Amino acid sequence: MTENETNPMHGEGADDSGPRTADKSAQGVVAAFGQTVKTLRLRAGMDREELGRRLGYSAATVASFEQGRRIPPPRAIDRAEEVLDAGGLLTVWKEEVEKAQYPAFFQGMAQLEKQAMELQIYDTLVVNGLLQTEEYMRALLDMRRPPLDPETIEQRVAARLARQDIFGRRPTPLLSFIMDESVLRHRYGSESVLRGQLEHLLLVGERRNVELQIMPTACEDNTGVNGPFTVVMRRDGKMFLYVEAQVTSKLETDPEQAGLASARYGIIRAQALTPRKSLEFIEELLGEL
Repeated sequence: MTENETNPMHGEGADDSGPRTADKSAQGVVAAFGQTVKTLRLRAGMDREELGRRLGYSAATVASFEQGRRIPPPRAIDRAEEVLDAGGLLTVWKEEVEKAQYPAFFQGMAQLEKQAMELQIYDTLVVNGLLQTEEYMRALLDMRRPPLDPETIEQRVAARLARQDIFGRRPTPLLSFIMDESVLRHRYGSESVLRGQLEHLLLVGERRNVELQIMPTACEDNTGVNGPFTVVMRRDGKMFLYVEAQVTSKLETDPEQAGLASARYGIIRAQALTPRKSLEFIEELLGEL
């Protein structure tokens, strides 16, 4: 699900105003999980270097897991469960620890993305998080003010990359993205970063379950002038509307509001370039770099 906001954390929640790896409401979960890992490691007679070697991390990273300063990805939790013979004590934390990657107000949207049968996403400021390259992510995160510390940046990058698993999910969701032309002209990071991002969009746009469209700045009609938004259709047919702005977000559960947003999205889709023309447009932009 996105990154729809007016700051560089777009589509992962607007995040907080200072550096940290988890929202305050989730820090207790992360700390408790880390203490559990430490207890199990000591029970197994391992030092941090040995556990790190078996998990594929440095001893310093293991320390950051245990101290609640860094949130391990799901695969690391699964591996630690096996290596430490935890008897389910680590996997029971898995869902809560995963949620802790995101600010509290984005956690609901993160869960909806996992349940989505269809996503309709309109962006006006930056490329949506589900479409971002790692270099583009880092460029946006580096621009945050107040600055984010390196561990927070790494955590946000890992969380955003994990969300991109949606493209290979089964059953395959339908993913529709519309973005303003101006989004693709901002050279965030560098010209090289933009080139890599445009090339990535061309690849993603060829996927059978993805429709990628551009709203040209020359277009005289644009029903999306009120800003970015995301409509989620869950597998049970229920629809939700998600909107972000600065450090706030709203997940609208009223079916009427979500339905109206979906109808509005349909008009925007008709006003934008077709998917084929959009990919041609991106190729033209690449040729200008």
